[in-house]
Amino acid sequence: MDTTALRDLTEADGPFASAHFDFSHDTEDAAKLLGLRLKEIEAGLSDQRADPATIEAVLRAVRDSEPPVGKAGRSIVAAHGEVLLDRRLAAPPPATVARFSALPYLLPLATHAVETPKYVLVVTDRVGAEITEHAGGEPRTETVEGDDQTVHKVRSGGPAHHHLQNAAEETARRNLATVADHVAKAVERSGARLVVLAGEKQARAALHEALPEHLRRITRDVEGGSRAEGSSRAELDRRVRELLTGRHLAELDDLAERFRAGSGREEGLAVSGLEAVAGALAEANVETLLVGSPGDTTVFGGPDPAQVAVGKAGLQALGVAEPEQRRADEALPFAAVATGADVVVLDERVDLWEGFGAILRHG
Repeated sequence: MDTTALRDLTEADGPFASAHFDFSHDTEDAAKLLGLRLKEIEAGLSDQRADPATIEAVLRAVRDSEPPVGKAGRSIVAAHGEVLLDRRLAAPPPATVARFSALPYLLPLATHAVETPKYVLVVTDRVGAEITEHAGGEPRTETVEGDDQTVHKVRSGGPAHHHLQNAAEETARRNLATVADHVAKAVERSGARLVVLAGEKQARAALHEALPEHLRRITRDVEGGSRAEGSSRAELDRRVRELLTGRHLAELDDLAERFRAGSGREEGLAVSGLEAVAGALAEANVETLLVGSPGDTTVFGGPDPAQVAVGKAGLQALGVAEPEQRRADEALPFAAVATGADVVVLDERVDLWEGFGAILRHG
């Protein structure tokens, strides 16, 4: 999880109410189930002595919003009667979580908010393309139309057959060169890290070759998709989701491999365990915080979110008069946010000692 957008939380005063729950709307009794979850959140926060204004802010944020379509989750962080963070999740958490504590609890957000990379989807044929930028917010679609008068291959014989066929190929080449130019501009404009080509197979292959080299390296093909009027996009959307999911899983595999490689060296770029990870965070030397199953372990923290240590002595040496004991699953991710580190929850890919690991910025 890229924590850049969460940085404002480090400037807010706690304590914080953190609620992570199933926000799905895919059954006839979805509204009733959501009401039960809100009662569970209200009771949980009340039992932890959250102030009424903050509890009401969480509940009101849900009641005043439109329900999603299908399965979804939601994460809300609030403090002093104000909602500070409100995110839809790609998948619902397995159980409702409601915490009121000195720091926000962010791990469910990192676990279930699968981040979609910025990408450009191109549905093409020999005449033109629909180019859609997915860069957060509403997608932006541009239609590029080329010459369709002579683009179709000639099927009849005769002395003009080869001439007309060559003219059709040349027209298609020019059309796709124009599309490639628009794709390049869309990537630059959106900051996309991926280009997805769909549509006619031959047109996809030709367009791929027409793209600049730096774009060919980030371009992937998917089957399906058509520019024909009335054509369904459901199958194409499914294939794109599969591609993005596969890319995300491959990134997790790569991250796990980097951690294993870095851990296998005496002066490596990876550490594990509470003491080593907390020390690296305090030095702002963590590129990516890795979290496994930390349980209820605790660390000590200071007024600065980046001030974390396993024992009091380390913080007292830095001038923190009264270090406070905090849950590690709250303090370490929050320190990662404060120092600009990413946070990734890993599954069985690696066994993280004491539930935490880190890929370092430098040795």
